[in-house]
Amino acid sequence: MHKTTMALVAVAAVGFGLSAAGCEHFTRTRADLVRSSSPCVDTQFTVYFDEGSSRMTRQAAQVIQETGRAMKECNITRAQVVGLSDAVGGSATNLTLSQRRAVTVAGALRQQGLPAPSFEIAAAGEEGATTADGREDPVRRQAVVMLTVQPK
Repeated sequence: MHKTTMALVAVAAVGFGLSAAGCEHFTRTRADLVRSSSPCVDTQFTVYFDEGSSRMTRQAAQVIQETGRAMKECNITRAQVVGLSDAVGGSATNLTLSQRRAVTVAGALRQQGLPAPSFEIAAAGEEGATTADGREDPVRRQAVVMLTVQPK
C-alpha cells in the first residue's frame, strides 16, 4: 500500500473510533462560525487621573476615543459617570476634584459623539479612599463610567 493510502486508512480508523466512543463529528454552518459581535452591550470602565488633577491621562483619552467609536451605532439608554478621589487633601477639596473629574469624562465622551440622552454625574470625593488600617488608596484617582446600551 502507498503511504497516502495508509494515512487515509489511519485517519478513517481514528474517526470511526472517536465516533464509536461517543465523540460525534458535527459540522457548523458558516453563520455559526462567523458571527459579528455587537459592540452594543452594557459597559463599565475606569478612567484614571494623576494626583490632584482632573486632566485625563493619555491612556484615559485613548479609552474615551475607543469607546466613542465603538458606541456610535448603539442606543445608549443610560450613561453614568462617578468621579472619585484619593484621601490626599481636605474633604471639600476632594469632593470638588471628584466632581471635576466626572464632568471632564462626560465632556470627553460627548466630544467623541457618544449618543447619550444625558449623563448622570456623581462625585464620591474621598469616601472609601483609605483602608481599614488608615492607608491611602491611590487607585481612587479615577472616574468610573457605566453605559447601559442596546443595538439601534
